[in-house]
Amino acid sequence: MKKKEIEKIYNKKINQLNKHDKAYFEHDKPIISDKEYDDIKQKILDLEKRYKYLKNKNSPSKKVGYEVSKKFRKVTHDIPMLSLSNAFSKEDVVDFLKKIRNFLNLKENEKIIFSSEPKIDGISASLKYIDGIFVLGLSRGDGKIGEDITNNLKTIDDIPKKIDKPDFPKILEVRGEVYISKSDFKKINKNFANPRNAAGGSLRQKDYRETKKIPLKFLAYGFGLAEPINFKKQSEYLKLLKDWGFKTSSFNNWLSSVEEINSNHKIIEKKRSEIDYDLDGLVYKVDDLNLQKRLGFVSNSPRWAIAHKFSAEKGFSKIKNIEIQVGRTGALTPVAKIDSITIGGVVVSNATLHNEDEINRKDIRINDVVCIQRAGDVIPQVIHVDLLKRDKNSKKFLFPKKCPSCGSKTIKEFNSNTKKKDAVTRCPNPEFKCNEILKEKLKHFVSKDALNIEGLGKKVVENFWDRKLIKYPYDIFNLDLNILKKIEGWGEKSINNLKNSINKSKEISLDRFIFSLGIRHIGEENAKVLAKYFLNEKKFFDLAKNLNNNKSKYRDELQSIDGIGNSQIESLKKFFSNNQNLKTISRLVSILRIKDYKYLKKKTPISGKLIMFTGTFVNNSRSELKSLAESMGAKIVSNISKKTDYLVAGSQKPTVRKINEAKNFNIEVLTEDEWNKIVSL
Repeated sequence: MKKKEIEKIYNKKINQLNKHDKAYFEHDKPIISDKEYDDIKQKILDLEKRYKYLKNKNSPSKKVGYEVSKKFRKVTHDIPMLSLSNAFSKEDVVDFLKKIRNFLNLKENEKIIFSSEPKIDGISASLKYIDGIFVLGLSRGDGKIGEDITNNLKTIDDIPKKIDKPDFPKILEVRGEVYISKSDFKKINKNFANPRNAAGGSLRQKDYRETKKIPLKFLAYGFGLAEPINFKKQSEYLKLLKDWGFKTSSFNNWLSSVEEINSNHKIIEKKRSEIDYDLDGLVYKVDDLNLQKRLGFVSNSPRWAIAHKFSAEKGFSKIKNIEIQVGRTGALTPVAKIDSITIGGVVVSNATLHNEDEINRKDIRINDVVCIQRAGDVIPQVIHVDLLKRDKNSKKFLFPKKCPSCGSKTIKEFNSNTKKKDAVTRCPNPEFKCNEILKEKLKHFVSKDALNIEGLGKKVVENFWDRKLIKYPYDIFNLDLNILKKIEGWGEKSINNLKNSINKSKEISLDRFIFSLGIRHIGEENAKVLAKYFLNEKKFFDLAKNLNNNKSKYRDELQSIDGIGNSQIESLKKFFSNNQNLKTISRLVSILRIKDYKYLKKKTPISGKLIMFTGTFVNNSRSELKSLAESMGAKIVSNISKKTDYLVAGSQKPTVRKINEAKNFNIEVLTEDEWNKIVSL
């Protein structure tokens, strides 16, 4: 399948996920089941893992939770409430443990204890206590900003309102899950799809008296801000929670080996139906809080924890049609439209077919009866075809040779890394020539992690596009809002809100602006990498625009940046070689105030320094050393140049070529001990 096709499928899945997020979190009216939702999410993550170039600010790997409702006051979490990475197999768990050991540079005989806790299928909440008094309750929201639902949470009997214990911290955020038991859910005479939706809809009532009518429960398992911290392990904290009057799970356990972890997983999964609340897996956390601190975080999830999901649920349905969706990067993604089927309490009507190769491999055809699976965080997918029920006159599905949007002949790009053609089929039309690509780019531009223009959701963008009100990103800022008065659904209040949101978006950080451009292979993380390196808009665009002037120094500089490779460089070259892109950027730069990138408030001895690591280190892994250096404001590079400040060489297997290059450039080469002295490790 060609890249464009893959990207199309990918972006379509994310659009689906966002649609369901809005239905559930904003309107409390879920369209699909939790399992179905999880399937979509997993498919996205699987695609990102398989195709490293896939990036989207709305991806579940980039965002946490959901956009907070306008019904409630917005409050910033003292410490973000992050999501968890998922494991679906024993191999995934093995990989998780291996990564931890490698990061911490532990020997084989050094044991790590993990807490194992049920992953309740409920609604996350954070409870803030000051001097033992419950003063603030927040929903997860988008992980950074939550909703003030204090009054609603106070209606839950499981939540202590005052804690008079001498060992209770002066300030403590208790985190846990709000849920409805299976037995209580059967007694509720309201139209909720499942217990989780009932909990979410009830907890987010504007009138707390309505929330009080629902038998909500709270199970505590974590913490955010804690001053002072009088515990050193997760296990100690869970015991303290019980002493302080909180409910904790009776299925919590402490394990150390893969065998123990998987055995416990099988036991709890077998008991799943007997437990009086919904759970979709187990959460493993490194028990030692000091080790948690060392491990830190990657993207939107901690390195020290993972959710081990239970096995998938399946069902059979008939494919009514196969639709091809075109994504922002031109990827064509096939989606099976199936007869609606309920799997695990969720109504499924679509299933991803991934790409042309997948369709051919499984020989999937229109009118086939197929097995549909919803697993963990994966989008519903077709597992296999029931050949016994296939119509004798069925015909193979022919993947389109032309883009369904613009009619361009589709391609499968050659991958220089694999030396093979990509599985993804793409529309090769240049930037801003294919309408579907352009519309998806506009949706990306206004999305939450880019310009974040509230009121310009996907449907609104499509509506404005169809009315020829917008075509390019800069058109948004020249939009004649008076025209909206003639459009149904647009009143004075909604128009003013959109106007204010557009004006607010004119001030944007460099990393978000780079991300908003929708450059292929330049997702949220790579945008931050570039912004962190160049610091301001002028330096970045001077370099990017000169990439096409046959000046190797510009390419060499980009190649030196850790995390930026050939794929990213080629995408930048292609993007900045397009006249419409250059025009768009020029117009946007004249409209927007692009703020310099600021990633560190406090100066350190290595702030702004370009650091390169080589070899194996005795006391810490290279990954941990890099992570620490970045947290102290350093910039990690992967190639030696004249601008490099330090080359840190491990005592084992350092690259001699890199050391010689550093010496030729008079760059200081540091040993592990010398480096540790500088950073006071």
